Amino acid sequence: MTLQQLKYLVAIDRYRSFALAAEALDVTQPTLSGMIGKLEEELDIKLFERTNRKVSTTSLGTKIVKQAQLILMEANRISEMVSESKGAVSGEFRLAVGPSIAPYILPDFIRTYMTDYPQVKLSIEEMRPEAMIKSLKESGIDAGIATTGHICPGIFEIPLYTERFYVYLSKDCLRKLTVFKPEELEHEHLWVMKEVQCLRESAFSFCKGRAGKRHVYEAGNIDTLIRIVDANGGYTIIPEMHLPMLSEPQKQNVRHIDGNHLSFRKISMYIREDCVRERMLNTIADTLKKFMPDGMLETPLIRNGIRL
Repeated sequence: MTLQQLKYLVAIDRYRSFALAAEALDVTQPTLSGMIGKLEEELDIKLFERTNRKVSTTSLGTKIVKQAQLILMEANRISEMVSESKGAVSGEFRLAVGPSIAPYILPDFIRTYMTDYPQVKLSIEEMRPEAMIKSLKESGIDAGIATTGHICPGIFEIPLYTERFYVYLSKDCLRKLTVFKPEELEHEHLWVMKEVQCLRESAFSFCKGRAGKRHVYEAGNIDTLIRIVDANGGYTIIPEMHLPMLSEPQKQNVRHIDGNHLSFRKISMYIREDCVRERMLNTIADTLKKFMPDGMLETPLIRNGIRL
């Protein structure tokens, strides 16, 4: 039994496909199948049920996969500890970013990171927070960036930045309202982002004081919300980092949020509590420092970086 075989085992369980696992591992499918066949022969058990349509892990195979994940994690930690002790910043780093955050940080992040750390093999995947935490626990990723509030046993949270929310108003609303007051817009449509909890909570904090019937419609992304407001009236909530994406006329439709309303979201990095890759994590922090708007990054991160 080798670490390579265990790596192949975990990949097949994850992708439920020999072809997809081979592609992810950058090996041929016959090589992958042959290695798993030898492992099954050595253990004298069947790890996977194979059909023309799918691959499923056997009951005993599932238990072995979990143990293999632990073994691979500990083996990786040895390599990581050696690299850290040498002061090296190289190797593979797997980062996940929440879908509501990715459009705002990834374009500048990727460009800056690839320039500053060409020796790091960085892979980035958009992932919802629940899937991100699960992947962290299973060592599928090394770190994740998502909104705060997803901490759980075995996972450590590092605050990165705070992003304010703004209100985007239609021209009809602007004629009535030069300063944003949600109580004066109780009969206007409020359009909110579907499946982005922080934006929904901010939007619904306005609804609590509205006397009229709640008019809330959901859209799939911020650009759609803005186009809906432009075409149909009403207002919506947008994050601060979306402001540069607006046209100059659209920027005139933006207002600050005042009062006792939820008007910001906090973004954190999530890692396993036993993570030892401090230098690698600081490459993420140092990259963010180079392009994030002034005043947005957390002060401890700016002053001290990430300390494990």
